Amino acid sequence: MMDKRIFLSFPHLGGHEMHFIDEAFKESWVVPLGPNVDHFEHQLEDYIGSGRVVALSAGTAALHIGLVMLGVGPGDEVLCQSFTFSASANPVKYQGASPVFVDSEPDTWNMSPEALETAIRDRLLVTGRKPKAIVVVHLYGMPARMNEILDIADRYGIPVLEDAAEALGSEYCGRKCGTLGKYGALSFNGNKVITTSGGGALICPTEEAAAHVKFLVTQAREPMPYYYHKEIGYNYRLSNISAGIGCGQMEVLPERVARRRRIHELYKELFGDVGEVRVHDNPSAEFNSNFWLTTILFDEKLGFSPEELRQHLNADNIESRWLWRPMNMQPVFADAPFYGDGTAERLFNHGLCLPSGSILTDEEVASVADSVKSFIASRK
Repeated sequence: MMDKRIFLSFPHLGGHEMHFIDEAFKESWVVPLGPNVDHFEHQLEDYIGSGRVVALSAGTAALHIGLVMLGVGPGDEVLCQSFTFSASANPVKYQGASPVFVDSEPDTWNMSPEALETAIRDRLLVTGRKPKAIVVVHLYGMPARMNEILDIADRYGIPVLEDAAEALGSEYCGRKCGTLGKYGALSFNGNKVITTSGGGALICPTEEAAAHVKFLVTQAREPMPYYYHKEIGYNYRLSNISAGIGCGQMEVLPERVARRRRIHELYKELFGDVGEVRVHDNPSAEFNSNFWLTTILFDEKLGFSPEELRQHLNADNIESRWLWRPMNMQPVFADAPFYGDGTAERLFNHGLCLPSGSILTDEEVASVADSVKSFIASRK
């Protein structure tokens, strides 16, 4: 057993975060907005290379406001990837709309273009209306098949909201994830590639769209000498203190992405001689995942569950995690329509997330691989 616990994805500070926080305290910028917020947004815009960024309190807030900007409301249906965290689908319900879940395809583990088109055609037949939006997720940092998905979305005139919460730094066909759809959501939760302690951002297509988002997320207050509101607003802005952490984190973002990719390569090398374990990898040169988390599939013929492997790793003082349980398998969404062949469910039943934080050493990565190998060997 390891003396020091190996965590799944521990925060990795760059060392310059306190400079921005100290400046905020020195100038009394401890209110919700301030120069750190502006600077952080500009840093993100420079990094992703497209669109305008609004810094928010959480990735979930970004997804919610993205749906608001797309006009999703009561009675609408939204096509959502089933294989994901619940925050991808919950905001649909916030808007009084209904999620319709779409299964994954086996190469990226993300939304199946074939199942997506089947869902659109069927919902047109069943309801007489096309879905209002599509929420596609870049799961664990792996880009979805965006060319095919966007082609289908364009043919039916349905806008796409990208959930790139796990995919900051990932690229598809040379473009940063989050910039391919109409809007893109990012997360800076404590376990992400970079963190603001908690926070998120919405990538907007134009300056005008970003300005309206900023208006909505600061309570939609009209420019009057008293409080006056014509639209429902939200208290979703990122604080100036949290943005200061983000400013420092942005200075090391390229290094953090590179390290997670290197950890993924190490896992591939370490499991190269283990036929019963497959490390999930980029399907082709079009895909360039940040590998926020390195994930594995194990041979179902071995006859064990992810929980047994997780418990074995935990006994060795190593944190791991099941893959996301698909949304169509969640009690809260039991009545939602689902289109697919069970790909996501099969992945859920035979996979695991391994420690992948950029703070890990090569030796710690090797220890994780050794623990998995010892468990596999015991089950043969």
